Amino acid sequence: MRVLVVGSMAYDSVETWAGKRDRALGGSATFFSMASSRFAKTDIVAVVGDDFRPGDLDRLAAKGVGLAGVEHAKGETFRWGGVYSRYFETRETLFTELNVFSSFQPRVPEALRDHDVVFLANIHPKLQLDVLEQVRGPQFVALDTMNFWIDGERDRLADVLRRVDLLLLNDEEAFKLSKSGNMIQAAKAIQAMGPQTVVIKRGEHGAWLFTQEEAFLYPAVPLPEVIDPTGAGDSFAGGFIGWLAKRGRFDDAALQEAMVAGTLVASFTVQDFSVDGLERVTDADLRARHELLGSVAGNLALPIGAEVD
Repeated sequence: MRVLVVGSMAYDSVETWAGKRDRALGGSATFFSMASSRFAKTDIVAVVGDDFRPGDLDRLAAKGVGLAGVEHAKGETFRWGGVYSRYFETRETLFTELNVFSSFQPRVPEALRDHDVVFLANIHPKLQLDVLEQVRGPQFVALDTMNFWIDGERDRLADVLRRVDLLLLNDEEAFKLSKSGNMIQAAKAIQAMGPQTVVIKRGEHGAWLFTQEEAFLYPAVPLPEVIDPTGAGDSFAGGFIGWLAKRGRFDDAALQEAMVAGTLVASFTVQDFSVDGLERVTDADLRARHELLGSVAGNLALPIGAEVD
């Protein structure tokens, strides 16, 4: 199965305890596709400016990411800058410059409209709906969103939710969307809005998977240090969706496997700036980290093993 992601490609200026990076490759579609392409062929629909470095496109292409849907517009690429506190309790946004992304109207090329799996990254719900009008009968559609859209575009977001199979969001967003402070009640309320599967991310505390029948809590990989958490959620989503496409199934067993895949891939993102950690990770690295996760997860089934090939 092939994966289509629609989202942002950006340049980030990030400062953490470990140092600074200026104009580092970022954006939701970038992190997602770098992670997803480890398991399945992935194509991007996004927009970049005329300042976008050709070498950064080469980095994605080298991982097998399809770039036919990347639009090149006159102007500067979307930029974001932020500073994280020492232990990542808080993040201060220094600037957000939408630039060419402010007028982005996703145009899915004809050759990409029949993909089996579609991921709608964190963009305006109207644009997410526009994408759903262009693709033809995907087998599985997953969605990301954020508090800004939950607060300001709830009705439009509700229209999108009715048309997707899976919603990924963090615990704060889940509570705001559901208007509930209880994890299980929040998941059930969101499922009633449309998506039959809900994944609620909790950072270093792991993530919950809620299907129609069961709920599963997955731990995060224990890491000695975190360098930069930017893009961790998008990387998790990429590993998760890429694994589902690799499996070609969307049942509970495949969803549970996908939780492990997303967790493993995202654990490498946070150990370096930008997509550098994702870019370097090997299958052997994934296997070793899979064993580490299994050692702390007790009886939790971790079925990936040698399947990363």
